[in-house]
Amino acid sequence: MDPVVLDGISFHIDETAALQQLHVRLEGASADEARRLIAEAQNIARPKALYKIAFVEERGDDFLVIDGQRFKSRVLSVNLKDTHRVFAYTATGGMELETWQCQQADLLASYWADALAELALRAAIGELQRHLREAYGLGSLGAMNPGSLADWPIGQQVPLFSLLGDTEKAVGVRLSSSLLMIPRKSVSGFQFPSEETFASCQLCPRSVCPNRRAPYDNALFEEKYQVRA
Repeated sequence: MDPVVLDGISFHIDETAALQQLHVRLEGASADEARRLIAEAQNIARPKALYKIAFVEERGDDFLVIDGQRFKSRVLSVNLKDTHRVFAYTATGGMELETWQCQQADLLASYWADALAELALRAAIGELQRHLREAYGLGSLGAMNPGSLADWPIGQQVPLFSLLGDTEKAVGVRLSSSLLMIPRKSVSGFQFPSEETFASCQLCPRSVCPNRRAPYDNALFEEKYQVRA
């Protein structure tokens, strides 16, 4: 199956909530500047997502072969043990906001622009998940992202992007030589049906993380993913 592109994703910023997130008081010169940036971001942003249905062809204790690409990860293998179909994806806040943020000469404005670009990325992820649930009748979704865990390092971006095809042409996302995604506000990985909602954050002990989407569970790895003798 060819990749499916989700474009024209709706992006609306709740101004009051955004000001609170940016730690800006509702009145004053700072609020006026933040509101200007919020309006610009809404006008400029073009969040997008791309996904491809892929199938597990081979599996082992710590690897999977999905559509001809080998992925080495014990956690991924366990999470997909009852799943034969996955949704490989990338989602992005868009190059438009990346360029706009780089044009902000003021450090505080650049910081605010970065936070607003993160909201656009979240809009893209949210629309992707909504679409998958509606189009394929799915309930809970789990997600894993290369580089988010030592068990599935960032080098696994290479087979993932090989599976996805020409993402730069489709949604403007590419891998740099260091395997980071450009635009920076982009994410990639697998979405998959799961009786339990899974996020890599559950296995990540990093205490300070602005992108944390689930609390760390220090017993989860040993309970579910540890190799038993």
